[in-house]
Amino acid sequence: MNRKRFIQHTALGMAGAFYLPEWLIKNNVVLGHGNRRYRLNVRWSQADVARYPVNDCHEMVQDRKGRILLLTNETKNNIIIYDKNGKLLNTWGTEYPGAHGLTLFNENGTDVLFICDNKRHQVIKTTIDGKVLLVLDYPKETGQYSNAEEYIPTETTIAPNGDIYVVDGYGKDYVIQYDLKGRYIRHFGGRGNNPEHLLNAHGICIDHRNKKPVLIVTSRRQNAFKRYTMEGTYIDTIAMPGAWVCRPVIHGDYLYAAVLQSNSKQDQKSGFITILNKNNQVISNPAGTAPRYTEGRLQELYQTDPVFQYPHDVCVDDEENLYVAQWNSGRVYPYKLEPVV
Repeated sequence: MNRKRFIQHTALGMAGAFYLPEWLIKNNVVLGHGNRRYRLNVRWSQADVARYPVNDCHEMVQDRKGRILLLTNETKNNIIIYDKNGKLLNTWGTEYPGAHGLTLFNENGTDVLFICDNKRHQVIKTTIDGKVLLVLDYPKETGQYSNAEEYIPTETTIAPNGDIYVVDGYGKDYVIQYDLKGRYIRHFGGRGNNPEHLLNAHGICIDHRNKKPVLIVTSRRQNAFKRYTMEGTYIDTIAMPGAWVCRPVIHGDYLYAAVLQSNSKQDQKSGFITILNKNNQVISNPAGTAPRYTEGRLQELYQTDPVFQYPHDVCVDDEENLYVAQWNSGRVYPYKLEPVV
């Protein structure tokens, strides 16, 4: 390696990306389709990896102040807070070894967070700066669990009235609903052979894009999203053939999701991003195949550009920028995708 490239790779390593192909370093890569195309910025994060390391970068949200919050299961700093230009503003959290799901909720004008911890088998509600407000243990009230180890929550979503929906995506695949004080209401989903059942219920959100809000739940190993009423009645399935979709993220009229990997190339760093319109039709796949429908059926999706390894979440900010957090991808910091006008 010549001196110029050594310096370049060393600088990138300190920024949290230990190796990137030359064509990514040049930073002129445009991804996506139609009116959802983006210029890739792999050096967005300005955090010093020696002081603020990451392990798996699991999820990201934007708070009321416009800051970008990253959740990692690195217990030196479970939460890393950035501005939109990638400048590090603050960090907190050392007690979440299985930090996986991060949901932000506006509670009477105040931002609060819900963290799903795989290793603690708990959901923890905190203030925006980390003070614990509520802890939900394993849902023994459901009658489906004999101990905490059977329960591995991956995501939450919060209804306007404060009801908490938790998906047990690495456990028994139930959706568990609580009221705002953490009192059990009901559970639904779970594993089975019927359409209402789930397999790897990895993510959940509330879809307000149409007149009546509905729940959208990931069934990742089935390459699908499934829709339910707010009371847990199954509505229908949004097929995502070939795509191991992570949590659905609603922003405006669109649904965004990271795709952990392509079904045709499992365990081969084959992830991409997918974007659906208000009718839940795929319109763009940054780093993936152009969406194609035949007789109304979406054709198989897969990675076409090796930009991402295992993308795990997409955060959409107030300027339509995307931030992509990755799992098991060399401890890289998130990438930023900036809209191409």
